[in-house]
Amino acid sequence: MTPKHAVVVHSGGMDSSICLAVAIREFGAEHVLSMSFRYGQRHSVELQRAQEICEKWGVDHTVVPITCLAEVTVNALTDSSIAIQHALGSPPNTLVQGRNGLMARVAGIHANHLGAHCIYMGVIEIESANSGYRDCSRAYMDLMQQILRMDFGDSEFEIRTPVVAMTKVDTLELAAEHGVLEYLLDRTITCYEGIPHAGCRSCPACLLRNEGIREYADRHPTVELPFQA
Repeated sequence: MTPKHAVVVHSGGMDSSICLAVAIREFGAEHVLSMSFRYGQRHSVELQRAQEICEKWGVDHTVVPITCLAEVTVNALTDSSIAIQHALGSPPNTLVQGRNGLMARVAGIHANHLGAHCIYMGVIEIESANSGYRDCSRAYMDLMQQILRMDFGDSEFEIRTPVVAMTKVDTLELAAEHGVLEYLLDRTITCYEGIPHAGCRSCPACLLRNEGIREYADRHPTVELPFQA
């Protein structure tokens, strides 16, 4: 395997795929590893899309099972028999406790093994603010970064979060800057039900994504997007 300089935690969704594009621009596709996780999520479409994106971009891809999550906690993202709900004033029942921290730790361990000094996470604080996903903030990742630096004895190890402070429309602008917006809008999966493009239009992920797409379309009325949100 070609030496790796970065590992990208890659769900097959828009934000993590943008992070993959950012890492490729900095390090080159051959020096980046995409790492996806199978944790008992409601659908496997996102993993298929992650693989397709990596094949298109010439990036090595691996899928790591952490299915124990479905055994130690209960939520609508790992139990498809639970209807997705988001009560006002509380996190949606799709919150998987500690998921991003666990993924960051596993990806960091593998990055360290490969000689890489950073991982990328597509977390975005708007999901922390709007959806109550507490593990989507930079403050959370700063704590994880400190732990990984201590684990590895590497004071320079980084968790990079290129989109963390952005709005959804800002992430689409970044994708456009990298020349991948139309492709990612067509190929990524955000919907918790695994429905492509505009998705189910009701889960928290779809609501945020589609709001961003509509705002982007308003800003760029001459740009032809692959679908209408």
